Amino acid sequence: MRYISTRGQAPALNFEDVLLAGLASDGGLYVPENLPRFTQEEIASWAGLPYHELAFNVMRPFVAGSIADADFKAILKDTYGVFAHNAVAPLRQLDANEWVMELFHGPTLAFKDFALQLLGRLLDHFLTKRGERAVILGATSGDTGSAAIEGCRRCESVDIFILHPHNRVSEVQRRQMTTILGDNIHNIAIEGNFDDCQEMVKASFADQGFLKGNRLVAVNSINWARIMAQIVYYFHAALQLGGPQRSMAFSVPTGNFGDIFAGYLARNMGLPISQLVVATNRNDILHRFMSGNRYDKDTLHPSLSPSMDIMVSSNFERLLFDLHGRNGALVKELMDNFKQTGKLTVEDERWTEARRLFDSLAVDDAATCATIADVYRDCGELLDPHTAIGVRAARECRRSMATPMITLGTAHPVKFPEAVRKAQVEEPHLPAHLADLFERAERCSVLPNSLTDIQQFVAAHGNRGKPL
Repeated sequence: MRYISTRGQAPALNFEDVLLAGLASDGGLYVPENLPRFTQEEIASWAGLPYHELAFNVMRPFVAGSIADADFKAILKDTYGVFAHNAVAPLRQLDANEWVMELFHGPTLAFKDFALQLLGRLLDHFLTKRGERAVILGATSGDTGSAAIEGCRRCESVDIFILHPHNRVSEVQRRQMTTILGDNIHNIAIEGNFDDCQEMVKASFADQGFLKGNRLVAVNSINWARIMAQIVYYFHAALQLGGPQRSMAFSVPTGNFGDIFAGYLARNMGLPISQLVVATNRNDILHRFMSGNRYDKDTLHPSLSPSMDIMVSSNFERLLFDLHGRNGALVKELMDNFKQTGKLTVEDERWTEARRLFDSLAVDDAATCATIADVYRDCGELLDPHTAIGVRAARECRRSMATPMITLGTAHPVKFPEAVRKAQVEEPHLPAHLADLFERAERCSVLPNSLTDIQQFVAAHGNRGKPL
């Protein structure tokens, strides 16, 4: 499998090189040159497989030529063996033909464990094979950071630097990062918002001078491996509910567009998906585009769903690439103009195609709390605020009651006690492996919103990609 850049000017790479590169050298994002497509018979034959075996079948085409089947199978079995539920991603029924897929049974209680537990093991595999070390540099609005740290903490070949917005993540999210005190782990609180953190990560990956002294690896969803891993659970859910003989609908809480882009890819790979709903909060750049062809920066509004407090969705560029016939030069022009003006619109024909592919809804804090309360009252299920936004969007945008509607349950409610308290429902308890989280010592560096300061910190504390 070869991968190409959404901006058309970077060399095509294999999976191993894409994993280690993250961002393409031309500033674009890597996507498969050709997407694999499965027959309905192939998909149906996977019914009843353990999650790690299904994952192998779905992801094998993406890694072909870079890793031996036996090694990949072993990595996948180890990855999903650490999840606390035997089903890995169990489905919970809320109502007639309405479900939540619980993606929070991994070590850090968030859907990002699905990709980052795998990414950490793949990095260790390839870096050890090469005899190299690397610096992981990432930004988080809450869950990516802890999932990346947990996924990579035992990797002897990496140092990890995670940026998060100071005082803008929940206490549980912060402590899940800052209480892991390994010598190779560096938590940095930035005096700014998530978009500031994300922009500094992207700028560092595009800074050729900085890259000369540091082998940087991305763990944010700009890294293709993150998207690849998330495709699997769409197949998993569909197979539980009668797919591929019947179609499914999915509602996806999303800020960076990565999780729902994985669903879009699953559909293009042959999984019958009749509807994909973009569910977001007041920071609604995706909804503004889907509903009115306006993709423009706006004021950031802190919310009860902080993982979606994002002004710019980094994976949206991957969709633009497809909408524009995979014309990298045109995408580069659009993104360069967006960087200068903060605004982006597409031709009516392209936007109409996006509207055909996706529905969308923006949900405010009041509606989020109301949905948490309604679902708890009606069926006893306690939702985190992001999942509640997904459920609200699913119910308001649903096209057919005959089609199973599955909301992606992105995080355990214990990570967001403020929202649960405001909904006036029973407060959840930390699971056993995190029971002492609030007693653990923390370590974190607070730095100004300055690219120079960040790069100097990484240079001073990292291994600078030296050989093992």
